[in-house]
Amino acid sequence: MIEYRAFRNFDPPQILRLWEQAGLGHGAARALSNDMSFDMVNYAQTYFDRQGLILAVDGGTPVGFVHAGFGCSADGNSLDNSTGIICAVVVHPEYRRRGIGRELVSRAESYLKQKGATRILAGPARKTDPFYFGLYGGARPAGFLLSDKSAGPFFTNLGYEPSSRYAITSRQMSDRDPVHFRSTMIRRKWELMLVDRPEPCSWWWMCRYGRLDSVYCVLVPKAGGATPVAGVTIVGLDAYARSWHEQAIGLVDLWVDEKHRRQGFGQALLLEVVKRLRRETVTRLTANVEHEDVAAKRVFESVGFSKIDEGVVYQSPAWEPASPQSLEDPREKVTNSEQDASTVSFKSSS
Repeated sequence: MIEYRAFRNFDPPQILRLWEQAGLGHGAARALSNDMSFDMVNYAQTYFDRQGLILAVDGGTPVGFVHAGFGCSADGNSLDNSTGIICAVVVHPEYRRRGIGRELVSRAESYLKQKGATRILAGPARKTDPFYFGLYGGARPAGFLLSDKSAGPFFTNLGYEPSSRYAITSRQMSDRDPVHFRSTMIRRKWELMLVDRPEPCSWWWMCRYGRLDSVYCVLVPKAGGATPVAGVTIVGLDAYARSWHEQAIGLVDLWVDEKHRRQGFGQALLLEVVKRLRRETVTRLTANVEHEDVAAKRVFESVGFSKIDEGVVYQSPAWEPASPQSLEDPREKVTNSEQDASTVSFKSSS
């Protein structure tokens, strides 16, 4: 008989086992050498709530789980409980088609509603990615990927509808760099500068890229004395090294100052990043671009990126507020002090 309960401290190894066995597609990090990265971006978050990580258990053995959380406020400095996100749903292949996934989602929805959610999304993405960044979708989750074959049909059957789409793009470092006259002229007067983090730096940024191997790159005048005109964050994808058999870097949050857009600065910035990373052992670059961001698509295509996958964020149908349903096992009273302790859009573009 399948039982359902909230996360307990001894669950992480079994959750990681389910993740590895689920067949989540090319966009999910697998063959992890240890569970440190999994723990760091999920259970170690200050806002991690054990009630939002619900397990399906058969005879004491976890056979599935769902993980739900919340997005951030507009300024990125606090949680926004009005938007609930189902970040992951995993069921062991031998236990599928038994209604376990449906029940897990139902319980996750009840949890999110209890906490104040007025809308529910399935699939983490920019500003709604509390967990699994650097583990699913590359440097930033971008909904559930089409390469994750069962995700789309599963949520569609539950009545969820596509809300936003992302192009998962990539280029090999060995590819020849395109030559653009404007970029050549820009590089004569502007240069790449690397800093630890953007300023100002939000709490949400630190929860994500402050935990990963990341560097913030900006394009500044060689003469000095002026603010950057463009920037992008580069993120090491170490968790993918064993499953992809190569060293990959993700690019997120590309931006270009409004006064300098459509002048080739975004293109020049990316080409300088490629040039700098080629000195390292990096073999692949990835970037996730929202479908509606046509300008960002063009910039990445112009420097050799091409689409390799697609991510979709789904939104739940309208629902009526449900009566509260506690996920707490009355036999289990664990306080926080007793506890030991995830499929990229851009802020702006050229």
